[in-house]
Amino acid sequence: MSTTKTKKVSSQSRNRRVSLGVTYAILIVLGIIWLIPFVWILLCAFRCDYQPDGTFIGRVTSYFIPKNFGFKNFTDLFSATYYGVAKAFPRWMLNTLIIAVVDCVISTFLVLSVAYCMSKLRFKLRKPFMNLSMIIGLFPSFMSMIAIYFLLKSVGLTGNPAHPEYSVIGLILAYSAGAGLGFQIAKGFFDVIPNALVESAKLDGCTNFQIFRRIILPLAKPIIIYQALMSFTGPWMDFIFAKVIIGADNPSYWTVSVGLYSLLFGTHPDTNLFTQFAAGCVIVAIPIVTLFMFLQKYYVEGVTAGAVKG
Repeated sequence: MSTTKTKKVSSQSRNRRVSLGVTYAILIVLGIIWLIPFVWILLCAFRCDYQPDGTFIGRVTSYFIPKNFGFKNFTDLFSATYYGVAKAFPRWMLNTLIIAVVDCVISTFLVLSVAYCMSKLRFKLRKPFMNLSMIIGLFPSFMSMIAIYFLLKSVGLTGNPAHPEYSVIGLILAYSAGAGLGFQIAKGFFDVIPNALVESAKLDGCTNFQIFRRIILPLAKPIIIYQALMSFTGPWMDFIFAKVIIGADNPSYWTVSVGLYSLLFGTHPDTNLFTQFAAGCVIVAIPIVTLFMFLQKYYVEGVTAGAVKG
């Protein structure tokens, strides 16, 4: 009897090891497939290959690993003139940074404010609003792109030849106006905070805004950082809304994603700029990677705490 039981346990252990081995093998293969495009872009960004006649090879090549490495693509990217804009890439980076920072501040405040109201206040139609926000969140945001474009155009915030800079304001509004509907994770975090704190503050005469500012926010550092990261990375990496709202006629106000896209697929495409395009992709990724590395702890805390209760 004991021998049969031992064989059964041994068989189960062997099956478990085989199952884990197959799972890890599949994950390793998928990880390699996922990393290949990133490694390729990184190698292209530092590629400094020349033809026999001395011409720089900036287009896509048939070989994966470059023959020579250097920083020429980065220096050319920061100093070149694109679409009539001198030092265009730094200008596009600055435009993107301004839009992302302003949207980060506005969207974070709106999301946390709505989350506080939905978590700590009780009012009529609260449940229907939560259900409606969940349903709306199932649809991708670009489905509203055409409607948003014509709304902004009707008030002169896009497609305005006299004031092309207004398109930047329109883009910020497009990113931040509906941010409050993404309150679910922040609400889950606020649900964990005891209601007794809010009730005692009200007994002391505090208003809802004072409670939100003096009690809730100091306790919500993880979710604030999480929401700020999400609000910043959205505009920083977005292409669709920036392309539609800013348009192709205002290269001085392009974001970095629109500008890099235009190097290869714009009105004046040039395949020899591919290595500069790759260098731009690497530079764009650096701020996001840096932020996640330094704020990863708070990001994980915000996600996990916000998922405790709905």
